[in-house]
Amino acid sequence: MKRKITLFIATAATVGIALIATGCGSYSSGGANSSGPYGSATTASLPSASTDAANVAVANSPLGRILVDGGGRTLYLFEKDTSTASTCDGACASFWPPFTTTGKPLAGDGASAGKLGTTKRTDGETEVTYNGHPLYYYAGDTKPGDTTGQGLDLFGAEWDVLSPAGRKIEAGG
Repeated sequence: MKRKITLFIATAATVGIALIATGCGSYSSGGANSSGPYGSATTASLPSASTDAANVAVANSPLGRILVDGGGRTLYLFEKDTSTASTCDGACASFWPPFTTTGKPLAGDGASAGKLGTTKRTDGETEVTYNGHPLYYYAGDTKPGDTTGQGLDLFGAEWDVLSPAGRKIEAGG
């Protein structure tokens, strides 16, 4: 019961963020840059466009060592993605913005350059992949280190953080 209430609260918060973002204008998802991929504190914390190559690193979290972008924002995989092709677009991508890049992605501390790749999205953007998984942010994460999207079952499958090996980390760690 507690998980259902938590899921309801997380979903309600995400809907609120999406509605605020819609009222504030459009955004385009982007990769990391030196100031991080998110807008200012006065707007919803959604990715913004970047001209820099995306940076994938590893950070410690309560779930263990997980993949993050260059600004420390948690990256997720979508279990519905069974190849490097993303199955999350439209409304899904407004809740789970893809981690995109305009250059070759870079491996930061703890990440494996050999596991990094890219895939073309249906909108023409280039999404970063790790160990064959397209990578996403969660709109409900408001600051570096947040993992509030972990284990959520939305848009047809679960969302999970990734280990440095590129495998999903289950909700229990």
